[in-house]
Amino acid sequence: MFKFDTLCHKTLLCLNPLTFSPVSQNLLPFSLHFCTNTSNSSSFAVSYLIHNFGFSPLFANKLCSTYSVKFKTAQNPDSVLAFFTNHGFSKTQLHNMIAKAPWLLSCDPIKRVLPKFQFFLSKGASNSDIVNLLSKNPTVLCASLENQIVPTYELADRFLQSHKDTFACVNQSSSFFADSAVPHNISLLIENGVTDSNIAALLRRQSRLFNRRDFLKVVGELMDLGFNPSQSYFSIALVAKASVKKTLWKEKVDTFKKWGWSDEDVLEAFRKQPHCMLTSIDKINLVMSFWVNDLGWDAMAIAKRPRVLGASLERRIKPRASVLQYLLNKGLLKKNASLTSPFVHSDKLFHDRYIKHYKEESSYLLKLYKEKLNLAHVGDKTDVS
Repeated sequence: MFKFDTLCHKTLLCLNPLTFSPVSQNLLPFSLHFCTNTSNSSSFAVSYLIHNFGFSPLFANKLCSTYSVKFKTAQNPDSVLAFFTNHGFSKTQLHNMIAKAPWLLSCDPIKRVLPKFQFFLSKGASNSDIVNLLSKNPTVLCASLENQIVPTYELADRFLQSHKDTFACVNQSSSFFADSAVPHNISLLIENGVTDSNIAALLRRQSRLFNRRDFLKVVGELMDLGFNPSQSYFSIALVAKASVKKTLWKEKVDTFKKWGWSDEDVLEAFRKQPHCMLTSIDKINLVMSFWVNDLGWDAMAIAKRPRVLGASLERRIKPRASVLQYLLNKGLLKKNASLTSPFVHSDKLFHDRYIKHYKEESSYLLKLYKEKLNLAHVGDKTDVS
C-alpha cells in the first residue's frame, strides 16, 4: 500500500479544487525512499510503484512494460497523486486506479484530468460522483474531451434531457462516455427508426448495451423477426436479445417446450411480450406448474398472452386465480371467457369485473382474494427475516 513520508529535496504543486497552488513539503502524502536522480526511467518507475503502492516487483514491471510507464524523478507522479488526493480519492481508490492505469503517473493532470473534472462538475455531477467514476474506470481519462466525452454526453442528454440521468449512464457502464461504440450505436438506432422514447428507455435501464460491438447484428435479428422499431416493445426485445446468452436462451426455449409449446409458439410469445425471455427459468416453471398442475388450465393460454409470466405468482396470480376458480365452479363465468385477461388487468379493473360485479358473492370473493394476498405478504416478511 501507500507509504507516507516527508518528501525531500523538492517542492510540489498541490491542486485545490480547480487551481494549483504551492504547498508545504510535509503536507504531501506520497514520496520515495531513495534518491530521485537516476538515468534509468523504467527502473525508477518500477521502484516507485513498488515503494509507493506495495506492488510486487513482477506486477510493477508488467505495468511499466505494458503501459510504457517511464519517469526519471518523483516530481510528476507525486503531483498527479496530490491532484487526485485533493479531489477526494482515498488511498484504496488510488491504489486500484494506478493498478489499472499506471500511465496516469506520467500525465499532466492540469491538461489531461482537470478539464474533464470541470466538464462533469458543470453538468451537475458531484465531486464524489466523479471520484467513483474514475476510480472504477480511469480509462475515461484516455478519451478526448472535445472529440469523445462531450459529443457522447450531449447525444445521450438529447434523449434523456436530464444531466442527472445522463451522468447516471456510467452506473451501468463506467466506460460509457469514453467508448466510441456508444455514439455509433445510438446513431445506429436513430438510423433504423427507433423512437426517441425507446432510446431513452434503453439509456436509463441498460446503458451498458451501447458498448456492444455486435449491436447492428442484434438490431438486424429483431427486424428479421418482425419487430417494429417504433413500438415500445422494441427496447425490451433488444435488451432480451442482447443480454440473454445463446445457451440460456436455448434453455428457456426448451423449458417452454416442456410445457407443450412449439418453437413457433415461443417466437410468437417473444414477439407479443419480449419480457418473457427475460423471465428466469425457475419463474417460468413455477407459473406454468401452478397454471397447469394446480389449476388444470391449458399452457397454451399463456403462450397466447405471455404477459401473465411477468405477474407475481404469490401477489397476483394466486389471489386472482382463487376468485376465478370459485366463479368457474359456480358457473358464473362464461365458458368462452378468457382465463388470462384477469391476470393482466389493473387492480381496480379486476375488482370491478370479478369481485364487485357479482354483488351477492362479492363479500366471499373479496375474502378469498385477501386470504391469498395475506399469505403472500406473510411470505414476504418471512423472506426478509
